[in-house]
Amino acid sequence: MSEENSKDKETPDFQKEDWYTDALEYWSEKPATIDGVLGGYGEIDEIDVEGSRLFISEYIYGKKGARNRIISSPRISDEYACDCGAGIGRVTKHFLLRIFKKVDLVEYTPKFIKQAENDFLKKEKEEGRIGEFICSGLQEFMPKEGKYDLIWCQWVLGHLKDDDLIKFFERCKKGLKPKGLIGVKENVSVIGYQFDETDSSVTRSDEIYKKIFQKSGLKIVKEEIQHGMPEELFEVKMYALENVDNQNQEK
Repeated sequence: MSEENSKDKETPDFQKEDWYTDALEYWSEKPATIDGVLGGYGEIDEIDVEGSRLFISEYIYGKKGARNRIISSPRISDEYACDCGAGIGRVTKHFLLRIFKKVDLVEYTPKFIKQAENDFLKKEKEEGRIGEFICSGLQEFMPKEGKYDLIWCQWVLGHLKDDDLIKFFERCKKGLKPKGLIGVKENVSVIGYQFDETDSSVTRSDEIYKKIFQKSGLKIVKEEIQHGMPEELFEVKMYALENVDNQNQEK
């Protein structure tokens, strides 16, 4: 999350043979705690989840204007969400399950997903609020067709190569219910690509993300900066994305 270890480049450099296995090894050595999955910045948890909740709430509850009057109707239901890059389930527990009735978790690091299932989300699992704990990299994850109201991707897409990210988004589109949304919350660089060799990841600029969204057949319906983060971190930006194909069908 920090800018310290990154190297600025304007063109992608994903040629490293062990790109995905190096990332897995890096995270496998981190503690399965909130502080561990947040790279030592556990104190931002509350600010982060509140920002996410406020960002997405209008699509579930409707947007309100003056005198609390609803000026736009809810877009999606509160039935089912998917947490991509779920770690130990921090985002699921503190954000998604406060809105959605059921959540699936997708996480590449085996010890994180085990911690989520056996401890951190044990109670929620017993209550039937967790659908699946899926141990998979997003470069391989295949959502079930038409399953989710929201697919939320946070601080994980930097581990995907550009081509794999586009393919991932294309698969996610198929995993959405009609009018479903993909939520992206990621660090953004000022310009180009900034690679971090310590965890085998890349921070992309806002411009690069928008080109990738377009190539993936996604349209931005909302974008917003997450405020309140420590100054030494990259800027964090949220995007709500819809399937362009669905939009064309409605016309």
